[in-house]
Amino acid sequence: MSATENRTVTSEEAQVAISRCFDRKRPIFLWGPPGIGKSELVQSITDEMKGHMIDLRLGQMDPTDIRGIPFYNKDNGLMDWAPPIDLPSKELAAKYPIVVLFFDEMNSAAPSVQAAAYQLVLNRRIGKYELPDNVVIVAAGNREGDKGVTYKMPAPLSNRFVHLEMRVDFESWQKWAVSNNIHKDVVGYVSFAKQDLFDFDPKSSSRAFATPRSWTFVSDLLGDDLPADVETDLVSGTVGDGTAIKFMAHRKIAGKMPNPTEILEGKVKTLEVKEVSAMYSLTVSMCYELKAYNKKTDKKDEVWHTMVDNFFRFMMDNFTTELTVMGVRVALTVYNLPFIPNKVKSFDEFHKRFGKYIVQAVA
Repeated sequence: MSATENRTVTSEEAQVAISRCFDRKRPIFLWGPPGIGKSELVQSITDEMKGHMIDLRLGQMDPTDIRGIPFYNKDNGLMDWAPPIDLPSKELAAKYPIVVLFFDEMNSAAPSVQAAAYQLVLNRRIGKYELPDNVVIVAAGNREGDKGVTYKMPAPLSNRFVHLEMRVDFESWQKWAVSNNIHKDVVGYVSFAKQDLFDFDPKSSSRAFATPRSWTFVSDLLGDDLPADVETDLVSGTVGDGTAIKFMAHRKIAGKMPNPTEILEGKVKTLEVKEVSAMYSLTVSMCYELKAYNKKTDKKDEVWHTMVDNFFRFMMDNFTTELTVMGVRVALTVYNLPFIPNKVKSFDEFHKRFGKYIVQAVA
């Protein structure tokens, strides 16, 4: 990293830093290109803390949306001030351990709107309105070179924030995708073609491009009830033409792979289709099935450990060393499958053949 570049963090690293700022009530500003999951990250942290998030898109607001408006108080004959309804009241804040006031698109807001927000960030009050004690402030915005409308943030306002610039990181996204049930074909394809997780180029004229957010859209849109050409159109309109062609080719081949449940039950022991990206998807599918089964049974269940054994056996018999190691690493570190080694018949053989690679992969 050169001296002129900003230090960047992954979403996992940002989560730790944001939680610390919440504890100390320090306002934090998240920078990064569009679609990398800034607002989703803040929402997930808020949910983990059993809190409530208020998402205000400052780029679409006027100063009065933050300041409120003056009105004539007939009771005392003086001008009074009506605070905005979107800001958290004491009654709302009392219902949650923490309330997150999220100023999205902050540097896309007009200078007059930023100035209104500045008063709230600086003094935790504006006019007669005062932020409740358990309210924390997070802001987010795209960088000046990200092809969006941005205004330079005033130095006094900028200096009130702890600034974090986020970067796309496959490992962090993979864990998030698993926890949020992103479609197995999406996880499988991106696991194979990691460079396609994010391909935003601010100089490109393409309206659609791949980001973590747009892959979530793809996951939601996929379905066996759609004609192939319609599905391709939808994927193309979400992640771009080139990536869509590669993904749909992968999806077609992945559809020819054996049923993962039949592999885990020991009914299928050999693999006829040896296409690498499809094998990634098959590995992800087996992990999905193992995790789903483990949720509904005791982790010491003999049937489950037989399924785990078939998982190991199938990969050792049909996959390359790289794919076998990747499969077990994903099962251990991403899916957190809690198997007991001495209950898995093939584990000793696996450890003898691949143990050193697993240690390297998870170190």
